[in-house]
Amino acid sequence: MEPPKEKEQLLALKVMRLTRPSLMVTHPICSDSRDIPADTFASQHQQDLAGDSQLTHHGTGELLTLPQNFGNIFLGETFSSYISVHNDSGQACHDILIKADLQTGSQRLSVSSPNVQPAPILQPGTCIDDTIHHEVKELGTHILVCAVSYTPASGDKMYFRKFFKFQVLKPLDVKTKFFNTEDCLTDDVYLELQIQNVTTGPICMESVILEPGPFYTSTQLNDTKSKKDSEVTIFGKVNYMSSSDTRQYMYCLSPRIEMYQDGNLQKEKLSSIGKLNIIWRTNMGENGRLQTSQLQRMVPGYGDIRLTMEKIPDFISLEKPFNFTCKLTNRSDRSMDLLLVLQNNTKSGLRWCGTSGKPLGKVPPGGNLNLELSMIPIQPGLLTISGLRITDIFLKRTYEHDEVAQVFVYQNDRALEMLNI
Repeated sequence: MEPPKEKEQLLALKVMRLTRPSLMVTHPICSDSRDIPADTFASQHQQDLAGDSQLTHHGTGELLTLPQNFGNIFLGETFSSYISVHNDSGQACHDILIKADLQTGSQRLSVSSPNVQPAPILQPGTCIDDTIHHEVKELGTHILVCAVSYTPASGDKMYFRKFFKFQVLKPLDVKTKFFNTEDCLTDDVYLELQIQNVTTGPICMESVILEPGPFYTSTQLNDTKSKKDSEVTIFGKVNYMSSSDTRQYMYCLSPRIEMYQDGNLQKEKLSSIGKLNIIWRTNMGENGRLQTSQLQRMVPGYGDIRLTMEKIPDFISLEKPFNFTCKLTNRSDRSMDLLLVLQNNTKSGLRWCGTSGKPLGKVPPGGNLNLELSMIPIQPGLLTISGLRITDIFLKRTYEHDEVAQVFVYQNDRALEMLNI
């Protein structure tokens, strides 16, 4: 027994992605003017509508071409599509309803116009059009499902569907690095952002904005001042990235004032940095937007004792003592009786001045103690301060603090003038 034949549909459905047109590409054949077919090739190129009359050997012409398929769709772009239902029959159809759904890997979304109502009648040779828009927020395979229902003159309800599959690709590869300065002069965190263009064509970076978390304020370090004291981006006036290019951005995040309690920073709340908002355009001007999830970082731990640099000169004269101030904080839940030990490193160009083994007294939980220290440089260059040892007398435990800070040692005043300092 033969299966029943499907009824022939009276309406035709056509779907076209709405995107910017691209330049029509030609393939001109070049030859020497002395070759026999040179005139033939030149005549064919002049008759080619897609060719450029002014640039005879150029690969792009003066015409634009519409997309022949869905093409590449990237995460963050707005997917727009034109849907047309045409009456190819010789009879009128009634109650025509068009529905469009977008099936992703995790959900099914309705992308039809809101509160859509059936069209009462569609005469032969006429059509009903609709335009859908959807911001793509997921990677992977997407399926556009278009369903059409209508009633022909016979009164039987008719229905059919069509499926259009396309892939959503990743346009940008985003990597982050965090640099902590909490063990130096400030509690700031520096964020280095690396963005790579993984598309096949150039893109224009309109803006890269860091929205800090509730406990931070951010400062972007990607501009420089011009001669007219105006902010100019370090990437130049033509702010574009070619395919596979990588660009680096830098931001400084500072904890808000309310994050300090009794002079100490509440570090347990500072793991959430914020979000990145990236806006770009393709080479034909199509807009794309990418927002990352909350950026997280590992908050460094300092144990029971934290040592920070409060005051230190930037430049030191050779063989002249200099003073600096360190801040010692008791981060434990008990009082600590501390002892200061200064150790010289024979490979270092700095020597300690002062008494080693000096008792510092008791420091209560959460308490602070300023240490006034002195050193003398014995060689020029960029030198590192190391060799600070804090001993807990009760537990016989020693906390080592190396690479606390760096100072630049110059040999004489002329060397300082040569550095334009």
